[in-house]
Amino acid sequence: MTTYQTLLYYCYSPIANAEEFAADHLAFCKSLNLVGRIIVADEGLNGTVSGTEESCNAYMEFIHADERFSKTEFKIDNVAEPSFIKMHCRYKSEIVHSGLRDPNIIDPNKQTGKHLEPKEFQQMIDQEDVIILDVRSNYEHNLGKFKNAVTLDIENFRDFPEKINELAKYKDKKVLTYCTGGIKCEKASALLLHHGFNDVYQLHGGIIKYGKEAGGEDFEGKCYVFDNRIAVDVNTVNPKIVSTCRNCGKTTPKMINCANPECNEHFTQCDE
Repeated sequence: MTTYQTLLYYCYSPIANAEEFAADHLAFCKSLNLVGRIIVADEGLNGTVSGTEESCNAYMEFIHADERFSKTEFKIDNVAEPSFIKMHCRYKSEIVHSGLRDPNIIDPNKQTGKHLEPKEFQQMIDQEDVIILDVRSNYEHNLGKFKNAVTLDIENFRDFPEKINELAKYKDKKVLTYCTGGIKCEKASALLLHHGFNDVYQLHGGIIKYGKEAGGEDFEGKCYVFDNRIAVDVNTVNPKIVSTCRNCGKTTPKMINCANPECNEHFTQCDE
């Protein structure tokens, strides 16, 4: 029986001739029969790829053999089938679209929030001087979030900088940021530090790693993922469904994409 895996990863590390790298990297991924989505930018890599265990191991070895990406951490999920249909590897201006492109202001390699391992994050979340900040978009945190987390009304991560003023009241708190796999927190926490927040942290490896290493305790609902699975379970300790059907209001963990290709909105909808 064939064993499949899905790999989630990112790496902030400068890439010279990034457009050429993207084209070559696409060819390499296809040679391994991988499917997925990779963003290449001058600042690094952001990817989710899926394939056989053998192909995924070969891909991870290839990435780690490159000095620029040798410290890349992969989140590995065993899956029943590949999580994508095709393989895409594209060059873009950022590996996560934030609009924060000036390295003199935001550079995660120079300044970013303190990384907390899942167990450390778990120990801090109930402290009185702490706020938990979800830096993801509405459709993501509507499906699931940490208990008592502060969420933002944003349609895309590029809207995050506009919300900094709303967060000013938390400047005297320990701010624990989190996202799906950690990539958004690198820039979100850096921006908070740039705006005078002094005690800023980020969940290393994001929700996905927290589920694997801390049992997902106190994460309510499911975690949205950017592949054909759409949502994955996180909490094996005290699970709870918090999302509701847009149409009838009943509790449901099911999320779908609008069938209209011009819309493609993500929303929760039950089977009824």
